[in-house]
Amino acid sequence: MKQFLTWQTNFLGAFILIIFLNNAKTQVVSNEVTKPWYENLPAVAMDYKVHIDAGKEDCYHQYVQPGATFYVSFSVVRGGDGMAGFAVRNPHGQIVKPYQWQATADYTDEVSPGGYYSVCIDNQFSRFAGKLVNIYITVVKYDAWDKYAKEIEELQLNMNNFTTTIGTVERNINDMLAYQYHSRNREAIDFALLLDNNTYIQTFSICQIFVILVTCSVQVLFVRKLFNVKDNSRSRI
Repeated sequence: MKQFLTWQTNFLGAFILIIFLNNAKTQVVSNEVTKPWYENLPAVAMDYKVHIDAGKEDCYHQYVQPGATFYVSFSVVRGGDGMAGFAVRNPHGQIVKPYQWQATADYTDEVSPGGYYSVCIDNQFSRFAGKLVNIYITVVKYDAWDKYAKEIEELQLNMNNFTTTIGTVERNINDMLAYQYHSRNREAIDFALLLDNNTYIQTFSICQIFVILVTCSVQVLFVRKLFNVKDNSRSRI
């Protein structure tokens, strides 16, 4: 009985451990899925044109890497008085760009703490006119650019390698142009042959139709003459 309880306890512990590992794996996969695709890029630039209905407010969220520079600008393209309300909140929920009713505005955070910034556009004061607003957002991580520059230096790229690469590309382009020229030449030859065959077939068909019509006409004429009977008898008085 004691061995049975020990086996049952070990089985229960293993089952709990498996559930814990599955939950941890699911959480890791979930974190990987929700991770922004552009997180490892050194710079991201986005340009949006959004329509804000009258009396409405829309907010947009942008992820910024820690230590990156965040920049956003707003401008009203058309609609109503040409102005709207703009506000920006940092990842901590603090309003870093106070709400103002104006035609254009911008905000820059040189060193971001990292997280999602909220960009809000308010059109509540306009009760009848919608607004078309242009939003430009950039996220630049300058230390990543320095890292890429060092990697290029380590690869020891020089002008000779660049010239060789350009020469290879130029030769490949010339080969492709030559192939395209031969392809177009063959296409032109085939098209000319197609036109000649079409003309020949049309001419031959018209000639055959004419010969058939003439033959049929002659045959009908001679057949009618065979059945033509002349009445030479004279009437008696």
